[in-house]
Amino acid sequence: YGIGCDIFNQKAIKRIFQIKKRPTHKPFSFMCSSLKNVSDYAHVSNMAYRIMRKALPGAFTFILPAAKIVPKIMITKQKTVGIRVPQNNICLDLIEALGNPVLTTSAILDKEGPPLSEAYEFEELLGNKVDLVIDGGMVYPDPSTIVDFSGDEPEILRQGKGDISRYYS
Repeated sequence: YGIGCDIFNQKAIKRIFQIKKRPTHKPFSFMCSSLKNVSDYAHVSNMAYRIMRKALPGAFTFILPAAKIVPKIMITKQKTVGIRVPQNNICLDLIEALGNPVLTTSAILDKEGPPLSEAYEFEELLGNKVDLVIDGGMVYPDPSTIVDFSGDEPEILRQGKGDISRYYS
């Protein structure tokens, strides 16, 4: 399970930073509904586009140069953003309903703790700190693979569920 909000809702973003006890100089990634939508919020090179077109939607977070429309609180010091296009229909429906990308972070508060896999666990841990809990059923939390496209060549920063190597040589 994860925690999220509209990336243009500063108050909600600050609240998530507090819930996660995370310093504001370490921004969260966010989810877009499609690759076309990603290009509204980040500068996507031709090379990145070719790879992302094959890999999305999927278990990847892509680090890309941020577009001007992205709120500063969502941008790293290197002027980059982390963006996902999930395969999960609940997430995609939520993004579509909001009409904006959704900040995304795991519901893990203790780095040593296990990821939450059921809604009741989330509600017990965070129910009084969030406005809404959406029960998406049992999930099997595997982290996304993080691929940095901000340099000349793609760089895998974290190997997770997605295998990016099959999309480029």
